[in-house]
Amino acid sequence: QVQLVESGGGLVQAGGSLRLSCAVSGRAFGTNVMGWFRQAAGKEREFVAAISWIAGNTIYGDSVKGRFFISRDNAKNTVYLQMNSLKPEDTAVYYCATRYDFSRDFEDYPYWGQGTQVTISS
Repeated sequence: QVQLVESGGGLVQAGGSLRLSCAVSGRAFGTNVMGWFRQAAGKEREFVAAISWIAGNTIYGDSVKGRFFISRDNAKNTVYLQMNSLKPEDTAVYYCATRYDFSRDFEDYPYWGQGTQVTISS
């Protein structure tokens, strides 16, 4: 059973940084790509970034490109999301998810963590 556990959320002032972690257990075939999504109150879940475990290839959502950076530590089975130059509009619950290939559509991801709240104050 694949399990994902996010951590690292919190309250930060605009312009600050946070690093989220997603620890993965029970990895199996079909979990080659790790994605980060976010969901603000009253809005649809939004793609943030994704990375492949093997090659480390990455893709980013347009709203975070150049500010957020995704990375992975294969030995620790952990994926990170470094978030810089944070804005109030980055406030959301951040989720990690996994599937076998890259996708920006949250409906394509079968496995999800419970989410971690990120709040950016102005």
